[in-house]
Amino acid sequence: MKDLATETDGANIGKFLDPRVTAKGEDRARVSLSNPKTLWFNTGTLCNIECTNCYIASSPTNDALVYITPTEVGDYLDQLEQRDWPVTEIAFTGGEPFMNPQMIDMTESALARGYEVLILTNAMRPMMRKTVQTGLMRLNAAYPGKLTLRISVDHHREDLHDTERGAGAFEKTLTGMAWLRDNGFRMAVAGRSIFAENDNESRAGYAALFAEYGFDIDAQNAGMTVLFPEMDETVEVPEITTACWGILDVSPDAMMCASSRMVVKRKGAQKPAVLACTLLPYAPEFELGATLQEAERDVALNHPHCAKFCVLGGASCSA
Repeated sequence: MKDLATETDGANIGKFLDPRVTAKGEDRARVSLSNPKTLWFNTGTLCNIECTNCYIASSPTNDALVYITPTEVGDYLDQLEQRDWPVTEIAFTGGEPFMNPQMIDMTESALARGYEVLILTNAMRPMMRKTVQTGLMRLNAAYPGKLTLRISVDHHREDLHDTERGAGAFEKTLTGMAWLRDNGFRMAVAGRSIFAENDNESRAGYAALFAEYGFDIDAQNAGMTVLFPEMDETVEVPEITTACWGILDVSPDAMMCASSRMVVKRKGAQKPAVLACTLLPYAPEFELGATLQEAERDVALNHPHCAKFCVLGGASCSA
C-alpha cells in the first residue's frame, strides 16, 4: 500500500487535510464507536510540573482546559445511563488530576455508581496533600479493587526520567508510590518508549525497579505497564486508508476511538465538550459536540497521531 511508504518531500506535507480522503485521493479510514468501555474526563491542564515533551502542554500556568466540576461529571454519568453505553471504566487525566480541588468528589461519584476508576497522576505533591490522602484512603476502603492509580514514570532510570520531568522528580514520584504501596492501592505505570531500548529491555528495567521497591506491578502486562510511543507531529507518518485495515491485519474496533471518548472544559466555554480522542485536546476537528449523543458519530483518522500512535503503534490509553 503506497500510503505506508515514507514520503521524501517533508513531514506530512499535504496530508491530513480532508477528513474524507487522503492526499492521494484514497478513502480515509474511519472508526465507529463500536464498544464504548471508557469515558475519560480531563480534570484541567494545570500541573505542578512542566515536562519536556508533554503532549497536552500541561504546566503550572496552562489553564487552556479548566477544572471540570463534580456536577459536570455527574451530568455525563447520567448521560451514560440514558444512552445505555456499556462503559465499565471512568478515567481521569490532566494536567495533574489532583491539582483539581474536587478530584476526590468526582472520583467518589463514579465509584458510587459502580464504575471502575482510573486516575493518571505523577504521584507528587498534589496527591500527597493530607486531605487528598485521607480521601483516597477512604475511597479505597469503601470500594475495594475498584480504584487504580496509573503513575507516570517516564523511564526506570532516575536520570532519564528527570530529563523529562525535572531534577528530583523521580525521587518524589517514588515517595508517592511508596505511600500508595504501603496503603494498599492498586497501581499501574505509564512509561515512554522514546529511549534507546526495545520493549523487552524497557520492561526488564521496570521489572527490576518494581522489585527493588516492592511495587506490585506487572512489568510484562501491557495494561499495567503502559509504554507509550513518541508523539511528534513533525515526524513523517502515513495516512491510513480503508484498505489499511486488511493489509495491516488491524481492526478498527481496536482503536481508542472505538471504545472511548473524553470530556474537557475549555477556558471561557459555557459547558464541557466531548472529544473523540484523549490525545488531541486542541484539534477542533476531533470535538464531537457537547453531549454523548453527539459523540456517537464516526471518527475520521485525520491526524498523524491516528497513524503513528494508534494504528501503527498499537497504543491505548486504557488498560
